[in-house]
Amino acid sequence: MANPQESVAQASTPPSQDGATHWKRNLFVCVFGSFTTIVAMTLLLPFLPLYVEELGVKSHAAIVQWSGVAYGATFLSAAFTAPLWGKLGDRYGRKLMLIRASLGMAVAMSLIGMAHNVWQLVALRLLAGLLGGYASGSTVLVATQTPKARCGWALGILSSGIMAGNLAGPLIGGSLPPLIGVRATFFAAGAFIFIAFLATAFLLKEDPHRVVKKRDAQHVDWQAIPDRRPIVAMLVTGALLMVANMSIEPIITVFVAQIVEVRQVTFVAGLVMSAAALGSILSASRLGRLADRIGHWNVIVGCLAASAVLLIPQAFVTAGWQLVALRFLMGMALGGLLPCVASVIRHSVPQHIAGKMLGYSTSSQYAGQVLGPLLGGFVGGHFGMRAVFLGTCVLMAIGAIYNHINRSVVGRSSVAL
Repeated sequence: MANPQESVAQASTPPSQDGATHWKRNLFVCVFGSFTTIVAMTLLLPFLPLYVEELGVKSHAAIVQWSGVAYGATFLSAAFTAPLWGKLGDRYGRKLMLIRASLGMAVAMSLIGMAHNVWQLVALRLLAGLLGGYASGSTVLVATQTPKARCGWALGILSSGIMAGNLAGPLIGGSLPPLIGVRATFFAAGAFIFIAFLATAFLLKEDPHRVVKKRDAQHVDWQAIPDRRPIVAMLVTGALLMVANMSIEPIITVFVAQIVEVRQVTFVAGLVMSAAALGSILSASRLGRLADRIGHWNVIVGCLAASAVLLIPQAFVTAGWQLVALRFLMGMALGGLLPCVASVIRHSVPQHIAGKMLGYSTSSQYAGQVLGPLLGGFVGGHFGMRAVFLGTCVLMAIGAIYNHINRSVVGRSSVAL
């Protein structure tokens, strides 16, 4: 039985919404394209300082500074442009936005391999974020073209592909440059994204009825949403997810050094960082399918509560394997959040503004990616590293309570209607 709160916007959804005939093929193309573009965005992490040095930066402090600026530039510009691309997708079609993103990323990645100085590197990383947005665009297309009964499962599969890209990117970036060189690695990434562009252009099929006419797009604003509380709750939840994932980034190596031998620190720290992503990859589609059966809000509250509980023992681990196992379990809990957040937004807004609202959701997640390390570094520096886990636990618990309250209030409002 469908949850009453998920029927708020059904009256605003075209009757043919569940009739997309190519949604499985579209899902396959979107997973492949999202995986390749995310790999391209993250593969330079292991060798970025070396590339910055090759571009003429000499001092150690400057190399570290410019590496951070160059890496974050892509996500900064992507956060600001995600709602714009979502809005344009609502107006002109989601397939067109995916073609733009894949071709733009292919060009930008190839140009990064031709940079002559660090300023060009940063500018091209900004360009990659500006022209990109394939993963967020895929989320919009899959959310709006998949039958509602399979929406959570499909978004879970897509989320697994995105997480797999985040996991594989640094691994590929660490192994490929020694074989073919740093610049050739960027050219190879551009070539793979170009394959995604060809698949998007020739294999992805968008129902023409999904394309919103310009006269409808003129009414795109918050007033078009019957109940804005679910949207606000999902924006907060998306940010919390990334805060939970990223809060330990600044302190993890130092924290691991306290519980393992010196020669094992970097290896165990890498396992800890990868464990959560691997857990999410394995659980996302399963939790999405579960959400299709029992309701997306129920899974969101359960995932947030489970992650809050799992953060407590992380603060008191005494061995590296304990932290790896707990981060893996936490990743499995968090894996259900992204597909459920997108599903709730999709069910809570009229069809013609779904892209714009899902774009705002992407921006909130990028904000969490920035805020998480800042909070983790501040709390770890002032209150100790174990306080980072406990503080994140409190945030996740508050998020679970907040979503539980919203679920109840929205459910009563839907019944009253």
